[in-house]
Amino acid sequence: MPDGAGAVVWLFVVIVLLIFVVIVLVRSVRIIPQARAGVVERLGKYQRTLNPGLTVLIPFVDRLLPLLDLREQVVSFPPQPVITEDNLVVSIDTVVYFQVTDPRAATYEIANYIQAVEQLTTTTLRNVVGGLNLEEALTSRDQINGQLRGVLDEATGRWGIRVSRVELKAIDPPLSIQDSMEKQMRAERDRRAAILTAEGTKQSAILTAEGERQSSILKAEGDAKAAILRADGESQAIQKVFDAIHKGNPTQKLLAYQYLQTLPKIASGSSNKLWIIPSEVGEALKGIGNVLGNTAADGDSDDASDVAREAQP
Repeated sequence: MPDGAGAVVWLFVVIVLLIFVVIVLVRSVRIIPQARAGVVERLGKYQRTLNPGLTVLIPFVDRLLPLLDLREQVVSFPPQPVITEDNLVVSIDTVVYFQVTDPRAATYEIANYIQAVEQLTTTTLRNVVGGLNLEEALTSRDQINGQLRGVLDEATGRWGIRVSRVELKAIDPPLSIQDSMEKQMRAERDRRAAILTAEGTKQSAILTAEGERQSSILKAEGDAKAAILRADGESQAIQKVFDAIHKGNPTQKLLAYQYLQTLPKIASGSSNKLWIIPSEVGEALKGIGNVLGNTAADGDSDDASDVAREAQP
């Protein structure tokens, strides 16, 4: 029975030793992930900074503090009320991009570096925006971002933190100012729309006038060419008729007769009130009259001769 009790005691001791060895190994061997850093304290004093990889600590002597993230971090702070130079309260949202560059300084130089960055950002933002009026604050974001980044980077350098960028996410004026700005913007848009409409109407009128001018020029050129072609055609036709008449060698009687046949056609129009008779036609008619007069005189002389012969015994 005592032997059995001794065996149980030895088994218990072995189990305790195994548990102790496991605990020692767990506390001695640590693996640091990539983009992380660990600060080791030995007996409460800073001993070294652990880089990514496998490392061995002295159990119960060395203590590993919570790991620090070495990647660039983004922190968005809640809206902060800021008074501008023209005594208007605007609400500004900020976003800060920073990175831990010195784990030892970030651990021992500042208690909470995120809270410290937030408070420093708020203070610097009020100082910068306080010297600007509302319009300058709304249109000078890049300038404000640059000033904030310069001040924060200089102040946080001793904390082992590098501020890479500071962005103003939103600048919200008071509601009354927003209404006034919206009305001003609407009026400006209406003015620009009116200007664009007037410019469009002007360009349309210019193009229309230019088109009409080009159309008139082309039409006039077409009419001139058509008139020239008609004149050439009529000239050629008259020339051919003239040549044909001269080749036929017509007499005055024939010309007068043709003109008399043409007179009804000339008088057929309802608007023909005035006739123009060429001098050649008058001469032809005169010739016809002479011919007819001679013929009548011959007839009368013959009749007179006949009467004289009948009167003789």
